[in-house]
Amino acid sequence: MDIDQSGSVKTPWPVEGWGHRTYLMGILNVTPDSFSDGGRYAGVEAALNRAVAMEADGADFLDVGAESTRPGAEEVSAEEEWARLEPVLEGLRGKIGIPISVDTYKPEVAAKALEAGAKIANDIFGFQLDARMAEVVALAGAGVVLMHNSRGAELEGDLIAEVLRYFEESLIVAAEAGIYPERIILDPGIGFGKTVEQNLELMRRFGELRELGFPLLLGASRKSVIGKTLDLPVEERLEGTLATTVAGVVGGADIVRVHDLGPNLKAARMADAIYRHERIS
Repeated sequence: MDIDQSGSVKTPWPVEGWGHRTYLMGILNVTPDSFSDGGRYAGVEAALNRAVAMEADGADFLDVGAESTRPGAEEVSAEEEWARLEPVLEGLRGKIGIPISVDTYKPEVAAKALEAGAKIANDIFGFQLDARMAEVVALAGAGVVLMHNSRGAELEGDLIAEVLRYFEESLIVAAEAGIYPERIILDPGIGFGKTVEQNLELMRRFGELRELGFPLLLGASRKSVIGKTLDLPVEERLEGTLATTVAGVVGGADIVRVHDLGPNLKAARMADAIYRHERIS
């Protein structure tokens, strides 16, 4: 059923609603070629232990990905992606209590993952690569993260206007599939088809994205915009990531998607106390 006894739409998002605090989504890459951890959690046991640790460190959601989306990464088949995901999702049953998001743009993988217990689909193409993703999400009654992705095209004109236009197209696809607005979160796609300057501008102007009335996710953890700005390798980008988390809170991000839960939780809570103290539950 899509509606609960109170008449509200069922969603995997916080029962207390948005705006009370910033929520954290932990990143679990089960790929052998992840840009951020070099395949450290590609093994099932290592992935399960990492998931449990992230929940203990304060994650509100867990985002599991089995295909690297870093620039230049080799695309894997749906069969290979699911072969990596399936044992992890099966192993997570009963191990963690937080909702699981599956980071995939392939409808066949998303369908299997949602059937296996995931509650959210995280589509880096915002339903604009394969509209069947919207049908899968609607059928499962799942939540969805719709991300902006220029897919290599040069962004021209006002950056925020372009991102908003893209989201409007994604939202049309979602509505046509019958997805309730309450299930949707928008992600401007830091690091996806954007220059360093554009990524910085997106974070600086993050609050303008609230124009559409949907909750927002910021995913800048360890990304190249930090490395290029500070001239640092991926393993030394924690402080830069913390700065983006605070900037996200200031801009009104509802979720920050991060690798290092403990430090980012502290940064988000402190920023919440400064900027959202009247709304903290």
